[in-house]
Amino acid sequence: MPPTDEPPVSNTADSPDITVTQLGESGDGGVGLLPASVTGFPRDLWQGSSPAKLSRLLESVEVEPLPAMQSLLYTLLLAEAQPPGGPAEGEDLLLTRIDRLTSLGAVEPAEALVVRTGPDTPALFRRYFDLSLLVGRQDSVCQELMAHPHLIEDYAPRIYCQALSGDWTVAATMLEGASAVGALSPSEAGLLTRFLDPEMGADLPLAPPSRPSPLEYRLLEAIGEAPPAAILPRPFSVIELSGDAGWKAQIEAAERLARMGAVSENRLIGIYTERDPAASGGVWDRVEAVQSFDDALRAGDDAKIAETLRVAWATMRDSGLAVPFAKLFGEALLTTGLEGQAASTAREVILLSNDYEQAGDAFGGVEDRRGRFLASIARGAPEPELARSGMERAVAEGFGAAELPEDQRRKLDEGRLGEVILEAMARFAAGAEGDLRDVAQALATLREVGLEDTARRAALQLLLLTGRT
Repeated sequence: MPPTDEPPVSNTADSPDITVTQLGESGDGGVGLLPASVTGFPRDLWQGSSPAKLSRLLESVEVEPLPAMQSLLYTLLLAEAQPPGGPAEGEDLLLTRIDRLTSLGAVEPAEALVVRTGPDTPALFRRYFDLSLLVGRQDSVCQELMAHPHLIEDYAPRIYCQALSGDWTVAATMLEGASAVGALSPSEAGLLTRFLDPEMGADLPLAPPSRPSPLEYRLLEAIGEAPPAAILPRPFSVIELSGDAGWKAQIEAAERLARMGAVSENRLIGIYTERDPAASGGVWDRVEAVQSFDDALRAGDDAKIAETLRVAWATMRDSGLAVPFAKLFGEALLTTGLEGQAASTAREVILLSNDYEQAGDAFGGVEDRRGRFLASIARGAPEPELARSGMERAVAEGFGAAELPEDQRRKLDEGRLGEVILEAMARFAAGAEGDLRDVAQALATLREVGLEDTARRAALQLLLLTGRT
């Protein structure tokens, strides 16, 4: 069991609701959206560690395809915690947090973090500008830019905002001058020309950028040539959540973001159930399967639940959406009277839900060896005699005999809690690829620092979702 003198940490891997609170002065790098009362992490979470090393870990730690690790990373990125070093190092670490949130698709939390900090430096304002364009707040960020033009030296945003404010003549003059001195890329110059004067720009050759910036995307959108977000980096999927590009694009965007925990399961099901499927195949099969299962649950028809669960679970699991599905429906399945194979499938769903601890007792209890082993993990006490594969034995060891690596113990003694957690996450990701010793040590570390719930969920997801044995 974790020692009682460890700092309190969150006992759940769920992404918590965001509440904005203040820590110190704006711009100190310690601003977060989640206070210690929510995360359980102390405010000196990052103290004693090298800012550069923390940035490398936050940038590189792999959390796909395990939602337990995704949730833990989000909590770390959004936590209030004073950074090590001085103001410059603090801002660098803050920028790393914002950039990693953005890359995961958590655009709105990233924008909120910038706003909470105060985008009063060029680096922060540039991110504020890009994030605001992604979430559709062009008008407000342009008003900020017009009031504080020194925060962006690039001409393209300033020209765009000048036009958006209605001063097209000044924008055109700025565009002509910036083009003359080579201050714009060919893509920016061509897009801004078409944006400001479609007739004049119609004859200009335009090669749309393969990886547009948020500004370039909005310019392409304005001239009717925006590419689908599905072929762009993940943050652009946020644009299509509005549904303006059609229901199919909205569903695909929600699924893409849900796979990284950047959209809640409730929002996903809300989009799934907006209307009847328009066709069949691909995304429409998932929508039909989830809607049919939801209808069966609401009707309380166990025979229909069993029939629709088989299809819904298979399609959601195969598309990387097993955990959002489980979180939505796990609790409801506990009250059904399923039997046989349907009960086994439901138990697997429950093991990946917030009610995972109850899976072992559901539907009359578990009799098969693997089911009993998974239920013992859910209770936090894997039974070693039930482990058969190398991965199962590593998981059992992580909850039993495994000891912390000596360097991790030393870092904990030095108060470097955040660094230890990130390194445990990196070790678990490596272990998921086959290094069984890393799996055991990572689980032991997470439990040592009080992240028991994360350890259990991660172990269950590793065995149920990755196919590792």
